[in-house]
Amino acid sequence: MRFVRVAVNVEQLLFRAPGGTGRYTARLVAMLSRLGPEDVIIPFTAYHSRADLAAAYRSFGLDHERLASPVRLALPRPVLYDAWHRLSLPRVGRWCPDLASADLVHAPSPAVPPRGRRPLVVTVHDAAFALYPEAYPRRGLRFHQQGVDAAARRADLVITGTQAAADEISAHTRVAAHKLRVVPNGVDHIEADGDEVDRTLAQFGLADAPYVLWVGSLEPRKGVGTLISAFARQSSMTTTDGPSHRLVLVGPTGWLGGGAIDKSEILRLGNRFRSLGHVGESQLRALYAGADLFAFPSWHEGFGLPVLEAMVQGTAVMCSDLPVLREVAGGAAHFVRSGDVEQWTAALEELLGRPALRSALADAGRARAADFSWERTAMATRQVYVEALGG
Repeated sequence: MRFVRVAVNVEQLLFRAPGGTGRYTARLVAMLSRLGPEDVIIPFTAYHSRADLAAAYRSFGLDHERLASPVRLALPRPVLYDAWHRLSLPRVGRWCPDLASADLVHAPSPAVPPRGRRPLVVTVHDAAFALYPEAYPRRGLRFHQQGVDAAARRADLVITGTQAAADEISAHTRVAAHKLRVVPNGVDHIEADGDEVDRTLAQFGLADAPYVLWVGSLEPRKGVGTLISAFARQSSMTTTDGPSHRLVLVGPTGWLGGGAIDKSEILRLGNRFRSLGHVGESQLRALYAGADLFAFPSWHEGFGLPVLEAMVQGTAVMCSDLPVLREVAGGAAHFVRSGDVEQWTAALEELLGRPALRSALADAGRARAADFSWERTAMATRQVYVEALGG
């Protein structure tokens, strides 16, 4: 295949809650930079201090020796994104020789620059903004609407992570179906060791009782309120022997996160509930590995990366019965109707009371996760680049 120079917007790494899009962006550029010495990945961002850029790279474990420091554009993020979406200015590379030399531009989120003279590839992860506009703050909703409309007009090709997301995007946005290419996300295959798990559980005061884990950016569509209510009910009716389980949440507050859960339910749980906020990569792996069960009650996802992350660590998964999660998890998870507190309560009671069932799910999950890797994601993404370049 031909040599390719790709300019990639890595601004998502600088967000307070970078979420799955941030992880996707970081893993993609890291792996693209390792595929071959011929290709050149040119990351770029809005204007930030060099210290902030370095901190963002460190937080995602990016290697400065393999991946260049981002090129900084002259405008701060809000101004840059509004200018791109409303004015179609400035073009990437207009005042920067490094970016001007790129063969192609990739926007891995709906922050879509003007196309210019080089092909443009955009990743649109889902159409949640069109299906559930009430789950977004006003500015966030406008950003997604304008960004995906810009992708529909400007992009040569549009990447998304699942066929379910592709169908959704085609049905509910202006992105033409013939432009869509499905490239599944990958997952890190680094398993936490026993010492790492012991240290992390001791650090967070979790070593004295088993726990159910949830991971994500806290926002309404993640359905965490359903999980908390179901956990509270299950806890009050459980007849299993041994120490009672805790419910542990991990991740930053995202869109409208303050309204995503009922605080009275949390008060009822007392010490049985823990919210740890953002944690480091090694800590997250250990928390997955130490959990008896991973619960993922979202009522909408574009991919559902935490499901695979839990599977890699050998933890049983129960998740919402959504087409996208069926596609990602295959038959390796226990599926429950989203939003149904009674069904989630019953599922928690069943899985927490049956270690053999959890063990079977864990084995199936490890096998399923083996089908996904960031190397495969990068290779398939590069094929999309070559296609967009006419190759």
